[in-house]
Amino acid sequence: MTTTTAGHAAVDGYARAWLEPDPAARRALLEQCWAVDGVYCDPLGQVTGRDGLADHIGGFQAEQPGARLEVVSGVDEHDGWLRFGWQLRAPDGSVALEGTDFGELDGDGVLRRIIGFFGPLPPGGSTS
Repeated sequence: MTTTTAGHAAVDGYARAWLEPDPAARRALLEQCWAVDGVYCDPLGQVTGRDGLADHIGGFQAEQPGARLEVVSGVDEHDGWLRFGWQLRAPDGSVALEGTDFGELDGDGVLRRIIGFFGPLPPGGSTS
């Protein structure tokens, strides 16, 4: 596993934005870690840009009051690509959902793209 200062800082700011209830403070965090034209995509939808992500996070917070998104792994990074694990904690602290995000950094070391997957990897083996 490789982690750069830029990758760790970008994921840290991104994770803090998911926890920030104040829209102006959330936007300020995203200005530091998210590209102007960054793309966020998960199984429930896709948004583009800082405003799009800030609004998406605000919608999540309104729909899931008291829930918290926590990064639960280190940031694994190479060649401008990264991944990390997260958990969605219900208000009582139980794990409501877990997943993995894959991301891309731009030349300035901020997140250009996050692709999120919910749940553990599916069982399998051979593809034949």
